Amino acid sequence: MSGLQSAAQIPELRKRILFTLIMLAVYRIGVQVPTPGINSEALTAFFQQNAGTLFGMFNMFSGGALENFSIFALGIMPYISASIIMNLLTVVIPQLESLKKEGESGRRKITQYTRYGTVVLSIIQGSFIAAGLEGMTGPGGEMIVLDPGVQFKLMTMITLTAGTSFLMWLGEQMTERGVGNGISLIIFAGIVSRGPSAIINSFELVKAGEIQVFFVPFIILMMFGIITLIVYFETAQRRIPIQYAKRVVGRQVYGGQSSHLPLKINVSGVIPPIFASSIMMFPATIGSFIQIDWVQRVSAAMSPGTIYYYICFIVMIVFFCFFYAAVQFKPEDVAENLRKNGGFIPGIRPGKRTAEFIDKALTRLTVIGAIYLSAVCVLPTLLIAKLNLPFYFGGTALLIIVGVGIDTISQIESHLVMRNYEGFMKQGRIKGRR
Repeated sequence: MSGLQSAAQIPELRKRILFTLIMLAVYRIGVQVPTPGINSEALTAFFQQNAGTLFGMFNMFSGGALENFSIFALGIMPYISASIIMNLLTVVIPQLESLKKEGESGRRKITQYTRYGTVVLSIIQGSFIAAGLEGMTGPGGEMIVLDPGVQFKLMTMITLTAGTSFLMWLGEQMTERGVGNGISLIIFAGIVSRGPSAIINSFELVKAGEIQVFFVPFIILMMFGIITLIVYFETAQRRIPIQYAKRVVGRQVYGGQSSHLPLKINVSGVIPPIFASSIMMFPATIGSFIQIDWVQRVSAAMSPGTIYYYICFIVMIVFFCFFYAAVQFKPEDVAENLRKNGGFIPGIRPGKRTAEFIDKALTRLTVIGAIYLSAVCVLPTLLIAKLNLPFYFGGTALLIIVGVGIDTISQIESHLVMRNYEGFMKQGRIKGRR
């Protein structure tokens, strides 16, 4: 509480926190604004019937916007998919790679290309969803779309694309003028907002006898155990010792001190599960709306709960762990900066040998991080599927909630420490994940 009181005493930090809260409130209000032309009761009944399928997971990430079929029904996932595509193209296309090295101006151009890609993906997804909804019915056989036709498709496509574009702008504003990463906070808010209803639904399942009472303490202990594991791994790091050589400039002696290079066990944070979930949702969601026999079979095979889904999900997590680590952390650049500043790792020659040593250490840590992320995201979900519980208690949701929470608190604490205030903890500091 003393940390929160200190945060309130800093005008700039107070404004940033207030701005973030207002933007999140705008997002939650937008989730309740429905897209015209939809039978909301039939759609709600449909999602209640398919709560344990891919629709339920997509609805979780959208914060219930898909269930309401609001203007934010697509959520922020098209932006994440566009970011994935742009990162992959940056590695493949030399022109984009050179843009990335140009500094702030190059990053702005890449961000602009990502925005264009978000609009294109939103148009594609909105078109497929609009076409699929026209052929869907509620549990009682009632039509979900009140007035199907070209006008409904066009209106839905434009509305959903505009909603995703507004969410993208909202996230960028929170990142720039608020605290934390705006895109992650939007996903965080969507998952947290579904928590109370998930708890209530779980109690109703217990009352109905669909969940045995003696499983409830086990579920609570499992959640606390997962949260503890996430906090440990997200703040754990390997510290490579760094020694700086002494330099004599005039009559002054510089350097000679010891330091360390911190390498996070989970360098990529919550990015791999979010990216993997986005990739798994995009084709399966589109396929579920196409009424073709082989497409339906593929969509069913890639739905949550199947062995193919979990295998692909783990492969995606491992891939994005290594990909994100390779994109964000360059051992050659770190080794070159150490050499220029007179730093070296004891027992390792500067230059190429240092880069190889750091790369080897980073690879080992990334392997551990990928195993940890895969275990946290998949194993609890398998147990929950056996107990017939909602996705909100799964490892992916807890990982995003805890990881984004740690990032946001770390940013707030950095503002406090910079102005000579104590952080949130009396002893120690919250270590950032990147």
